[in-house]
Amino acid sequence: MDDMKGLLLIGFKGRNNLSCRLVEQLSRDYRLLTNSASGLKKDIGSVDPAYECVVLFGVDKNLPGTLRIEGRAEKDGEVCCSLLSLEKTADCFRDAGLTAEVSVTPTSWLCNEAYWHLLRKFSGRAVLVHIPTMKNADGGLIPKVQQALSAWETEAYTL
Repeated sequence: MDDMKGLLLIGFKGRNNLSCRLVEQLSRDYRLLTNSASGLKKDIGSVDPAYECVVLFGVDKNLPGTLRIEGRAEKDGEVCCSLLSLEKTADCFRDAGLTAEVSVTPTSWLCNEAYWHLLRKFSGRAVLVHIPTMKNADGGLIPKVQQALSAWETEAYTL
């Protein structure tokens, strides 16, 4: 484990995509995924597997100011699950003043595709956090997410 890197943040490309803005503002060490199944698979394939943990941020237009922590991804009938503590993750976001819920029902969007590949590549050491669109997000979302991730790194991603 001495060769492990730390936490990698991942979002999706697009200047109007809040996940892009979020990861760009929160970390120097981030990746942006292409908004297509084949493109994101290639993008994920190029990510160094030595990261200890990955947080994928995806946008859900149906979230009115709430975060949803996803526990599972499904592709072609195969379910992959996060090995991270989803409740601790949600608690870190809640403690930072955000509304957060945990879901174990895989979505059917592009985020699910990315999450499935990340869970496989990182042996379950990944989590998908759905965030609202820029229109539905609180102006204080980014600093609150930063606060939550700081707390989360110290306590929640213990396997």
